[in-house]
Amino acid sequence: MAEVKVPELAESITEGTISEWLKKPGDVIEKGETIAELETDKVNVDLISEEAGVIKELLFAEGDTVQVGETIAIVGEGEATSSAPAKAIDSSETEAVKETAPAVLVAEETSNGKAPIASPAARKLAREKGIDLSTVPTGDPLGRVRKQDVAGYANTPATPQKTESPKQATQAPVTPGKPVEVVKMSRRRQTIAKRLLEVKQNTAMLTTFNEIDMSAVMDLRKRRKDAFYEAHEVRLGFMSFFTKAVVAALKKYPLLNAEIDGDELLVKKYYDIGVAVSTDEGLVVPVVRDADRKNFAEIEGEILNLALKARDNKLSLNDLQGGTFTITNGGVFGSLMSTPILNGPQVGILGMHTIQTRPVAVDKDTIENRPMMYIALSYDHRIVDGKEAVGFLVTVKKLLEDPEQLLLEG
Repeated sequence: MAEVKVPELAESITEGTISEWLKKPGDVIEKGETIAELETDKVNVDLISEEAGVIKELLFAEGDTVQVGETIAIVGEGEATSSAPAKAIDSSETEAVKETAPAVLVAEETSNGKAPIASPAARKLAREKGIDLSTVPTGDPLGRVRKQDVAGYANTPATPQKTESPKQATQAPVTPGKPVEVVKMSRRRQTIAKRLLEVKQNTAMLTTFNEIDMSAVMDLRKRRKDAFYEAHEVRLGFMSFFTKAVVAALKKYPLLNAEIDGDELLVKKYYDIGVAVSTDEGLVVPVVRDADRKNFAEIEGEILNLALKARDNKLSLNDLQGGTFTITNGGVFGSLMSTPILNGPQVGILGMHTIQTRPVAVDKDTIENRPMMYIALSYDHRIVDGKEAVGFLVTVKKLLEDPEQLLLEG
């Protein structure tokens, strides 16, 4: 017999949620083959079996939270079968096994005679909390009681008695009779929500704005895009220009490339630029390493590769860790103006927005229609003053309005 355990993931990740079992009891599995997908706070991780054999037992259900080092499945010798016995209950347990169900979901005798189907983790938590499983509601379409169902039930205030007044009944958060869909937040969405709230609460975040005339960059791209693609097999986009401009501005205003560590500042002398990417699971920020040492083609190629990995859910933890500054482009969705939230512990984030043709005063006598973009810099005012923040944005603006300078700054 061999145990499949949750491997060490990263220093900051100690647990995850089993999002999908790819094997069931009785299935044959090869050494190195994936048995389940684990959703962590940052990325999804494939859990593999170190031994070949037959799945004897799955110790958790989909949706259960598991810890690093915890055994999640048993692999043994034998022939494939359509199903396997569920986990046996220890003789010291007061509940008796009523019948066996696939994927370790077992029916238990309860105080009211019903036999709910529940995962071992749910049964264990119910025993610890002294909860009758037959009273626990579940959102599972098959009626299976999961660990999170028990945990949610345990934290639910006592149900009001039927004698509550009509006034109390009308204070429900949902209008009676109206259609409502209840959707559980994914682990990643919960983490995003938690981190963004922490940033708002723990930093002195301010945002300053400027605008860029994108005429020069757009003209340069138009003239060079075909030759650039032929030479490098990657398209020349806006992100490489902005990344180069940001690196140059960070060298001029280094506190925006720092972070706070207690009562000290860690001023970083390297430039790992995070690029925000929207996915179905939420926003992720993969990192372009050593952006100051990369040329335009290398930056464009890496951003494309990271974006594809993000949308295919193939980002590794290394892809997401250690950024020093972040760029986010709300303009791809049509955003004209926004105040981006810091990607802690970083102290600066640049927001790009949609390019919009607007009349611009070229001089005191001339007005022309120009492709303009608003840019926003959110920064932590605890270590970055307004003068530096404004200077940073002005530097980015000047470099992008005269992009040939980027070759010299690079």
